[in-house]
Amino acid sequence: MRATRKAGFAAVTLAAAMALTACSGGEPGETDEPAGDGGTAAGGGGGESITIGVKIDQPGLGLQEGSEYTGFDVDVAKYVAEKLGYAEEDIEFVESVSAQRETLLENGQVDMIFATYSITDERKERVAFAGPYFVAGQDLLVAADNTDITGPEALNGKVLCSVEGSTSAERIRDEHSEGVELYPAQTYSECVELLAAGNVDAVTTDDVILAGYAAQAEYEGQFKVVGNPFSEENYGVGLPKENDVCEDVNAAITEMIEDGTWEELIARNVGDNFQWNEELNPPEPEPCA
Repeated sequence: MRATRKAGFAAVTLAAAMALTACSGGEPGETDEPAGDGGTAAGGGGGESITIGVKIDQPGLGLQEGSEYTGFDVDVAKYVAEKLGYAEEDIEFVESVSAQRETLLENGQVDMIFATYSITDERKERVAFAGPYFVAGQDLLVAADNTDITGPEALNGKVLCSVEGSTSAERIRDEHSEGVELYPAQTYSECVELLAAGNVDAVTTDDVILAGYAAQAEYEGQFKVVGNPFSEENYGVGLPKENDVCEDVNAAITEMIEDGTWEELIARNVGDNFQWNEELNPPEPEPCA
């Protein structure tokens, strides 16, 4: 196992640790190598670091530039980790691609995931969640001069890009697929590049993610967020199904909201142009089950 919890972490039973060790054996699934030295903080064990899955290509949320990781999700992860007893230098950030998130947690390759990870009943069958710590809404990113696409109902005959394995892609398939050609990409950066090249008509994911891309200097003036959200996405902290830290994570999120840090982190990372849904934010973490 990778990490021993410091202050704020409860001791896990030997049986739980053995069960998680057994679950982490075998092939690592969709990634080539396990991150770090294997195991999960939620299962206890040796070492004094924590491995956290984040996005590395989402400006304002999770972005890697050299050895630096920035964004709202990253900052929330740092805050929570500190409350759990980890200094920033104790954190190892690794990429968490949408389609691999459950596998990363199940195989013990990460301890937690902060990666615009929407809480859904289907995902709860495989992993656990703390939070939510933010509520977003699915929207559309289009060219700045596009007047045809005003919402999901205007996608007939259009090519729409989203990330395979995301709730955004699944919603389009389930609810708005008639007449729409869905291009499944590996990352949202790929989708935005295709939009910039004119190879797709729109990109769909959560409004806060799209706003981050639209605000990038390299795309200045090229895109706009339609501004017609059609979902509620509760961003949670992904945890192994068997864990003993959910309540500690929820307590940290609650403190972050109450002490004003939550709002500061959004302003720092997404900027003044993005207005979150004040009816849904800041959210109240759900009880751990």
